[in-house]
Amino acid sequence: MLRTRVIPCLLLKDKSLVKTVKFKEYNYIGDAVNTVRIFNELEVDELMFLDIFASKENRKINFKILQNIANECFMPLSYGGNISSLDDAKRVFEIGFEKVVINSNAYKNLKLIEEISNYFGVQSVVGSIDIKKTFFGGDNIYSHHGKKKQKNDIVQWAKQLESAGTGELLITSIDNDGTWDGYDVNLIRSITSSVQVPVIANGGCGSLEHITDVVKNGNASACAVGSMVVYQKKGMGVLINFPSRERLKKALS
Repeated sequence: MLRTRVIPCLLLKDKSLVKTVKFKEYNYIGDAVNTVRIFNELEVDELMFLDIFASKENRKINFKILQNIANECFMPLSYGGNISSLDDAKRVFEIGFEKVVINSNAYKNLKLIEEISNYFGVQSVVGSIDIKKTFFGGDNIYSHHGKKKQKNDIVQWAKQLESAGTGELLITSIDNDGTWDGYDVNLIRSITSSVQVPVIANGGCGSLEHITDVVKNGNASACAVGSMVVYQKKGMGVLINFPSRERLKKALS
């Protein structure tokens, strides 16, 4: 069984970091490289960077900022944002990243995941699914940073990503994103009970109790955290932080 990981999920917009709320509004957080330096000092185990506008705006990957990040970072890195070919993935890995996160481009080309997975191994690919509730309480998948609705069934799509060669899945609740109200535990549990690969819960974490909840009741293998590690508290200013190992150990015991 994998040790539960708590992963800062940092959102890139151009050269800067931002934080969204429900994939809509966003606030400036700071310089990406300086933030990496702080997380180095805090001895974070892993970092995830997502360029949230790359696919929506069909922009090329900013390899320069990724290189700057990799040059400063002491821990494993993953990157997502308009990776559309094996060559894109090769370049990201050559820079120094260990994993790529595939979301929007998988819907039009599922073989992209197969190609990357076959070349680098399943541990190198994270399949990402963004989910938003309907007015009647159902769930829909959205791509391109929440702008394009997909017709795929959530559980079936998770299974397809698993079959294609993803080593783990990143499941994000759009409704919970940036709210500090906790993860969508029922959503996470519906995925973890249907696939064999590890599932990373994302969207809504505001406390260690939320991490405990989604791990114990949603069976998440890892937790992505955003607002909690870039702000002092809800409604307060930017402060890059991370829980101590002692606090995390207690929360996950």
